Amino acid sequence: MSVNPSRQDAHRKPRPWWLGLGVLAMGALWLNGARSIASTTNYIGVGPAAIILAVGMGLAVLGVILITQAMRGELVASPEGEEEAPPSRSAFLLALAGVSIPLLTIRWLGFPLTAMLAFTLVTHAFGSRRTGLDLMVGAVLGSVAWLGFSRLGISLGPFLPLIG
Repeated sequence: MSVNPSRQDAHRKPRPWWLGLGVLAMGALWLNGARSIASTTNYIGVGPAAIILAVGMGLAVLGVILITQAMRGELVASPEGEEEAPPSRSAFLLALAGVSIPLLTIRWLGFPLTAMLAFTLVTHAFGSRRTGLDLMVGAVLGSVAWLGFSRLGISLGPFLPLIG
């Protein structure tokens, strides 16, 4: 009985199942965070929890798909010496912290400062080392998003709870 060499090599390479598990955990964090948001609706018919639920469910589904691909051998870490580098656990954990930080800090810091921190952590996970610029861009994006939601009548809490 002949075994396909490429299939045999896939069984020897490390399988980054932890990547799918991490994405699944992010989805669970988002779904858990959505439970604490009031499901009030406005004239647009969708409450603020709907987006968070959608993101959480999407992350959970993607996590299951990644785990399945890793277990089947379709998703393998490249060994050293090849062109493609294996996934970086530290970068993944930094990105995980970036997307999880809103669940932990939004009540105390407010939306703009939380968005600023989350944006900076995620950009650093992708290789940016311009912390000052990343903080500024995150603050501007968070402020614009807060103002946009406020104009739609959706409250994201006080702008800066630490001040008021």
